[in-house]
Amino acid sequence: MLSRSSFTSLVVGVFAVYVAHTCWVMYGIVYTRPCPEAAGGGGAAGCVWPYLARRPKLQLSVYTTTRSNIGAESNIDLVLNVEDFDIESKFERTVNVSVPKKTRNNGTLYAYIFLHHAGILPWHDGKQVHIVSPLTTYMVPKPEEINLLTGESATQQIEAEKQINALEEPVSHWRSRLTLNIMVEDFVFDVSSLPADVHRYMKMVQLGKTVHYLPILFIDQLSNRVKDLMVINHSTTELPLTLSYDKISLGKLRFWIHMQDAVYSLQQFGFSEKDADEVKGIFIDTNLYFLALTFFVAAFHLLFDFLAFKNDISFWKKKRSMTGMSTKAVLWRCFSTVVVFLFLLDEQTSLFVLIPAGIGAVIELWKVKKSLKITAKWQGLRPKIQFGTYNDSEKKTQEYDTQAMKYLSYLLYPLCIGGAGYSLLNVRYKSWYSWLINSFVNGVYAFGFLFMLPQLFVNYKMKSVAHLPWKAFAYKAFNTFIDDVFAFIITMPTSHRLACFRDDVVFLVYLYQRWLYPVDKSRVNEYGESYEEKPKKKAHRE
Repeated sequence: MLSRSSFTSLVVGVFAVYVAHTCWVMYGIVYTRPCPEAAGGGGAAGCVWPYLARRPKLQLSVYTTTRSNIGAESNIDLVLNVEDFDIESKFERTVNVSVPKKTRNNGTLYAYIFLHHAGILPWHDGKQVHIVSPLTTYMVPKPEEINLLTGESATQQIEAEKQINALEEPVSHWRSRLTLNIMVEDFVFDVSSLPADVHRYMKMVQLGKTVHYLPILFIDQLSNRVKDLMVINHSTTELPLTLSYDKISLGKLRFWIHMQDAVYSLQQFGFSEKDADEVKGIFIDTNLYFLALTFFVAAFHLLFDFLAFKNDISFWKKKRSMTGMSTKAVLWRCFSTVVVFLFLLDEQTSLFVLIPAGIGAVIELWKVKKSLKITAKWQGLRPKIQFGTYNDSEKKTQEYDTQAMKYLSYLLYPLCIGGAGYSLLNVRYKSWYSWLINSFVNGVYAFGFLFMLPQLFVNYKMKSVAHLPWKAFAYKAFNTFIDDVFAFIITMPTSHRLACFRDDVVFLVYLYQRWLYPVDKSRVNEYGESYEEKPKKKAHRE
């Protein structure tokens, strides 16, 4: 069997290979090899030339229809027409779109965007290009929040009250933004190595002896955020649509295509629209260079998460004595982790935040079993729970622990009860369960660091930190600072975001205590081991 150190080295090695492979894949996405014969002139047969290099006079037309395929100009509405369209100039315009009756009855409405020669209708132009994008999507509306004491909702409209009775039914939502990109680089492709991701967006025509590709249109679906969606009801006749245009480079176009495919794959695997929206927010609301840094930071976060869990489990698996360990701190950490998980579940937070929180809650429950020395014996079909006994040094630790909690309770309980009462009077919630979970989690987030004080108090009384799992602490410290970065990127409740920065302070205090109380390497620890002990060798016989 592999030792712990060799297993860790194996994991780190696999991680390094994964990062190197990711860098190579990313390089292959953003870099496209141009046609080597292009330098010889415009007659190269193995090249595909850009039609935009001819600088044609173009026109942009946007139509809406309830049909996914159109063959003529019947049953379509023109919502935007840009004559003498300049592909180099970005713009943003807001138009009002008529909503057909079919769409109001949970139907779909499509936008057809045509780029064609100026002065010619799209269906009469043989060199036109177009792209289709749905303007509606289906999603369960957000539950209405009410004041639990008075029953008053934020909106007193009858329509809002009707929505409460059908919260679980998906309804049509309007995409209020539509972002168009056109690849404007005069890039010459090699016909033998056309990128598959771009090829499906290309339309090619034969002009003389050379093959040209028409302008490449791309709808940026990543910019369609949940916050921009509007519920379509039966009385809606017109809705606003913001049309944005900007040029895009070939490298960014290929990268964006892969990202959209990744988001689509997540939805196919069961991720909801809201979960996919969290991923979209990372790409859209973040600078591209900062985004590249985020990929590497996320990879290291995953590695440190694994190593922290591994070392934490390994430490507690070997733990036989609770000397120097605050049982109250373990219990509180378990309670707070479970409450935070239930809170994130109630808030329908992204799975990227929810899954690690759930794993952490399970580990904390297991630690409580170890710290309280709980064993379960089955008597028929009924389990019998037994608690272990503590030795003298463990009892001394528990005295320090109880003393610290006594002082904390004078401050903590009034603050938590007062905060819960204030929120009940002034804040609206979906249900009493939502209020209860929010009250608990606000206490955890606001005053949770106070429950780390019993362990700090035990360390102070014992003048030692040797009993703490420092390897796991180190990995968690790295992840805490990484969480500070993610706090600005991934959408999460504000209280959870502030808690990331609160944890920084806690780890800094632990580091100060480690410096203040250096490990006595001559002292035997709870495993009966000493750092200064050297392995005894057998006497050498002459």
